[in-house]
Amino acid sequence: MRFVLYVLAALLLGMTIGHFYAPDFGNLYELMLYALILIIGIDLGMNFRASELRKLGKKSLILPAGTLVGSMLGGLVAALLLGIKLRWGLAISAGCGWYSLTGPIIAQYSPVYGALGFLSNLTRELLTVLLYPSLSRKIPAEVAVTMGGATTMDTTLAIMTKFGGREVAVIAFVHGFVLTAVIPFLLPLILGL
Repeated sequence: MRFVLYVLAALLLGMTIGHFYAPDFGNLYELMLYALILIIGIDLGMNFRASELRKLGKKSLILPAGTLVGSMLGGLVAALLLGIKLRWGLAISAGCGWYSLTGPIIAQYSPVYGALGFLSNLTRELLTVLLYPSLSRKIPAEVAVTMGGATTMDTTLAIMTKFGGREVAVIAFVHGFVLTAVIPFLLPLILGL
């Protein structure tokens, strides 16, 4: 619980600083993300065995497929409940948390749904940061990885490593990698409907 409070405090502090003072960080956030992935990679590499990757087997494809299908079913239900075209609901949900890609791609078709895609997928990432620590204790930690979608390869990987362990970190990385490879091709297909 203390970890979640630290995350919330850091987010609120950042928002407050950003409100009163708008520093130009340029691409510093991107460099920090690469540094985070490097540190996690070093940690995984110290204890990584190729046999662990082989042990994943079908799970390495079943979890991302389940994540994608579940996300799109959620988007389908949301579209029906909200009375919007199915392609918007499916496209927004197919982003699987990758807000920096989903928002701009959808915005090429509709600025309003692009903004909604951005916010919806950002919310998914934030909820993963907040909820994974407690959910990983109630359900199998490797199954809880699915809530992070494509973010499990990068931004939420640290949280999954901390609360799920190194075995879950490998699953999370592969899960995010597969989704990251699929989403850029899937979104335009959906939007072309």
